Amino acid sequence: MDSRQAPPSFDDVRAALQRISRHVHRTPVVTCATLDALVGTPLFFKCENLQKVGAFKYRGASNAIWKLSDDQLARGVATHSSGNHAQALALAARQRGAKAWIVMPSTSLAGKVAAVEGYGGQIVFCENTLEARDSELKRIVDETGAEEVHPYDDDRVIAGQGTVALELLEDVDELDALITPVGGGGLLSGSALTVRALRPQMEIYGAEPELADDAFESLKTGKRQAPRPPVTVADGLRTALGVLPFEILKRDVDDILLVSEEEIVAAMHLIWERAKLVVEPSAAVPLAALLRYSDSFRGKRVGVVLSGGNVELPRG
Repeated sequence: MDSRQAPPSFDDVRAALQRISRHVHRTPVVTCATLDALVGTPLFFKCENLQKVGAFKYRGASNAIWKLSDDQLARGVATHSSGNHAQALALAARQRGAKAWIVMPSTSLAGKVAAVEGYGGQIVFCENTLEARDSELKRIVDETGAEEVHPYDDDRVIAGQGTVALELLEDVDELDALITPVGGGGLLSGSALTVRALRPQMEIYGAEPELADDAFESLKTGKRQAPRPPVTVADGLRTALGVLPFEILKRDVDDILLVSEEEIVAAMHLIWERAKLVVEPSAAVPLAALLRYSDSFRGKRVGVVLSGGNVELPRG
């Protein structure tokens, strides 16, 4: 897998916030007494489900797009994504008048495909394997000269995702821990850069489905593991852990916490019903982990990133 060569620093995260602040929402932080009681500790939910395109991914895509030169923009951008990064890059590119080629698995949710098309992305479908995504993306880049903006293995994207934690730490005092979902690792690694720079004593955790536990196994073994079969309900976390994120996670993350499919769905419904927030399964994974491992968080003030809200609700 191709990747940008050097992991970003916290200075890159700070610069990213200055660069994108006019283009992204500064999302709210909400609390919910019922969820506090269930976990047994105060929780502070950073609502990236209310971000543009419905996910934190717009931050990283925007940072990448606004760093490009006019010459690079003229050739367009390209990526592969099952949905949220696809939407994010398509919209960010449209904001600067650039063309965006998006490689999507043929199994992508219809709502996410429609959103990418609505933002002007030119979709190329492929088989639902990482090899097929990478191969099709390489073909497009070779043929068009487009700038690749990887969903997570890109220093510009990681720095942009780190602005989630930067805003949260500016808005909430005295947090003891932060937990985010982990798939490719862009959000968790960017958050880890921010936490270690500003609150080095804070704990930082990733939350991951048991059926997609490559990040957990990677930290456990010290070697980046291959992705699991794409079967978890948390479709945003089916990706492989990135090269650059892994380097940051090894150094800065305390642990990866695993949860079952049943726990993910139950946590998602709790957020819908109790916090009155629409989140997708991937965004519910951190709450599922807090509920499962609640004894480890008692008495701590915990920041929780709700990573996205792109879910297809039944009609009628």
